[in-house]
Amino acid sequence: MSLLKFIENQETYFKSGDTLPISKRKRLLKNLKKHILINEKKIYKALNDDLRKSNFETFVTEIGILITEIDIVLNKIDKWAKKKRVKSSLLNFPSSDYVLSQPYGKVLIISPWNYPFQLALLPLISAIAAGNTVVLKPSELAPNTSNLIKKFIEEIFDRSHALVVEGGADTATKLLEIRWDYIFFTGSVKIGKIIALAAAKHLTPTTLELGGKSPCIVDDTIDLKLASRRIVWGKFLNAGQTCVAPDLLIVKKNTKDKLVHHLIEEIKKAYGKNPKESEDYPRIVNKINLSRLSKLIQDTKILIGGEYDSETCYFSPTIIDEPRIDSPIMSEEIFGPILLIISYDDENQIEKLISRYEKPLALYVFSTDKKFSERIIRNFIFGGGAINDTIIHAGNPNLPFGGVGNSGIGAYHGKASFDLFSHQKSIVEKGNWIDIKIRYAPYKGKLGIVKKFFKYLS
Repeated sequence: MSLLKFIENQETYFKSGDTLPISKRKRLLKNLKKHILINEKKIYKALNDDLRKSNFETFVTEIGILITEIDIVLNKIDKWAKKKRVKSSLLNFPSSDYVLSQPYGKVLIISPWNYPFQLALLPLISAIAAGNTVVLKPSELAPNTSNLIKKFIEEIFDRSHALVVEGGADTATKLLEIRWDYIFFTGSVKIGKIIALAAAKHLTPTTLELGGKSPCIVDDTIDLKLASRRIVWGKFLNAGQTCVAPDLLIVKKNTKDKLVHHLIEEIKKAYGKNPKESEDYPRIVNKINLSRLSKLIQDTKILIGGEYDSETCYFSPTIIDEPRIDSPIMSEEIFGPILLIISYDDENQIEKLISRYEKPLALYVFSTDKKFSERIIRNFIFGGGAINDTIIHAGNPNLPFGGVGNSGIGAYHGKASFDLFSHQKSIVEKGNWIDIKIRYAPYKGKLGIVKKFFKYLS
């Protein structure tokens, strides 16, 4: 059967109403959770084969997040799906006003390779919970995980309800030629613009989860050893291939040397003297990305790391000292295990540096000075972030996760995910027992009364 036919079948299936019963949505998600738990070892193997992830990292950043998300949906979906009563307006008296959450219809999800299991299935869970049909295209750069996801979905869902389509850029291009009711994309800014252009052709609502150069600011009041431990964890998790990883470390000049010392010590504690031998240190996804990273560190001052192996796609945890502002490494998102350090003397320098870039997906600040932290958080526009830690905001399902401007459009996780894949339909149910006629023409002599009425409403 052709891909187009499958899509047509999904449209027919959605119109039949079979995606709508809450009991069915719950049953399918329970089955998905069961599959994930039963096949835990297979998931570990797929992620290790694709990215050499440790079992611990796979569970924390992929499996655990999905199980938590499913549990939240199962516990809350009845409440989320109910009509929400709102206060009626006196202009509509008498009436009953409410909002209905209605699925969009056919949803296309295009997911990335860096967290290939979680970032493929989390939006699928949300779209199914909201009552949509789904076509999911996992990343071809994580083939083992992609194939495992395909098997899972085929075992759980009717293809008219959820379908996995594997393939590369050509497949994605063909999918984008089809008219969808909603598109959800996670990936680079470059591809995000292509997605947005394709969606604009049909005015299709779209969520874009992108990235950017996420800064991390460290002042001279913080415990540098603790800050270093948390920065190293957030930066080198998944070998730096994380959209919210700190890219640029902006540190108070008088503490830079001490911070660098602690950062190097924490890298050694985490991955040993030779991270290449560590079972906990992942690999770069492919040789193309490894080559890109190796070119970025050319003509830079390397404080630690800089080693790489094109055969195994190993790239060591690397720290670069005071890179030139106009250098290639300062102009793009790194998306790898390279941490840049730039020192500052005053807050004006921080603002000048961060303002050079588009609005980032994340921003972090380490300080015990609450006024300083609050100024940083309020003065800059970014997707989300943390004070005195890194990345952890992305793991809280109660916090909407998403970017702003160049770092993305829309936010999801938890209830935000259900709302994202649901159109909020506003309904006024008007009573018939009385009809206030002042709104009807002719209007002569009514304007003064209406003005007094609106004044009363305000």
